[in-house]
Amino acid sequence: MPTLRTWQVVAGSAVAGLALAASVVVAAGPWDSGQRTAERERAASRSHRGGADHGEGRVPQAAPSAPGVLAAVSGAGPRQAGAPTALADALRPLLADPALGDVRAASVVDAATGAVLYEEKPREPMTPASTVKIATAAAALAALGPEHRIATTVVPGAGAGRIVLVGGGDPSLSAKKKNPAGPGGSLVVLAADTAQALKATGTETVTLAYDDSLWTGPARHPIGRNPNIAPMSALMADEGRPDDSTSGPVDRTDTPAQDAAAAFAALLRERGITVTGAPARAKAPAGAQALATTWSTPVAGLVERMLTTSDNDIAEALARQTAVAAGKPADFEGGEKAVAEKLASLGLDLTGTRFADGSGLNRADKVSSGLLTALLAKAAEPGRPELRPVLTGLPVAGFNGTLRARNAGSSPAAGLLRAKTGTLSGVNSLAGTVVDPSGRLLAFAFLTANTPGPEGAEKALDKLAAAVATTSPGGS
Repeated sequence: MPTLRTWQVVAGSAVAGLALAASVVVAAGPWDSGQRTAERERAASRSHRGGADHGEGRVPQAAPSAPGVLAAVSGAGPRQAGAPTALADALRPLLADPALGDVRAASVVDAATGAVLYEEKPREPMTPASTVKIATAAAALAALGPEHRIATTVVPGAGAGRIVLVGGGDPSLSAKKKNPAGPGGSLVVLAADTAQALKATGTETVTLAYDDSLWTGPARHPIGRNPNIAPMSALMADEGRPDDSTSGPVDRTDTPAQDAAAAFAALLRERGITVTGAPARAKAPAGAQALATTWSTPVAGLVERMLTTSDNDIAEALARQTAVAAGKPADFEGGEKAVAEKLASLGLDLTGTRFADGSGLNRADKVSSGLLTALLAKAAEPGRPELRPVLTGLPVAGFNGTLRARNAGSSPAAGLLRAKTGTLSGVNSLAGTVVDPSGRLLAFAFLTANTPGPEGAEKALDKLAAAVATTSPGGS
């Protein structure tokens, strides 16, 4: 039986009020665990040629991007000028809910025109939690492009019979025969290609080293050891997870690069290459030509996976890739500067902002609700197709990712709403897009602080989002 896609579920269960929602989700492309089907099947499939360089001497081509998201953005389709008073009347009492703490900020804008429909403290910088991933995603896409792939390579070492496994910072790299998280770089394929290249030169015994020097600075996130994130490493397989989990908290390895190298050594042995001793850290010789290469899923796919499941490891890797693209050190400070500079180049007002990390785990992050809606509106601009994965990666209310169980079932926002969640102790946020009853694509962001508990805050945020989804310009 074919896999049932989210858009099919929406279309199949639609009532009159969800008819528009079905077309919205279809326009964004079919869904499969946060990845567009085209990218899963064409960009990095597990076929013979998927995910690796098999000697063709060129970077594999990424699958075409999904069609332009949300046709209503272009100006086609119904659009009423409508006074925003009805929306304000609907949101004000909901925003006053004590479950939202004692500091609240809100912004709702028409994504096509930029018109402000509702706002409260829209320029006040607040701790955004994981909604900062919207900023990380936009910066990485703007800096690298949606089709960019990250390479993990094997190069000759300094001396005969020596090889070096070089990490390029691919957060999708896996040591499993089939990566449970989806397509990405494969140590299995890389080992097969390396073994083939070695045997072609008559080499069947090697000493293996590994180079994880691309990332600099502290290996630990400022929050310290935490099951929500692995140590920072440019060479890591399966996000340092000891099981087949692909998201959520789990204890991680303390030695991700060493573990990835050990797994690679075992894969080489399975393919007839004798690896002497245990892999040791070493710098790859400058200018060394690759014996074999495996490539990550395209940045567009990484962004979608990050946003759908709120993947902290991908977020930090993308912040560092943005730093590398800008010629800055690949550490927290370099990522912060590079993300800010790239977003500023898009014409966004960054007053008071700080991107202390890429994931939102750091409470030092500061973002305004107005910046979040500006980012979402920027991603919807027809002239910015490279930013479209910021929208297509957002979870769909009641269907997938971190919104699977929120605004679900009989909620009037089920299937209509796409948004990024944010949760830290005392901090809850929600930012995303929705098509209102008049056909306008709206971008919204709600930030809160000092909330008494996550459950009540999430329910209150969901009511706010549902009100944005269901309030027509005229208030009917």
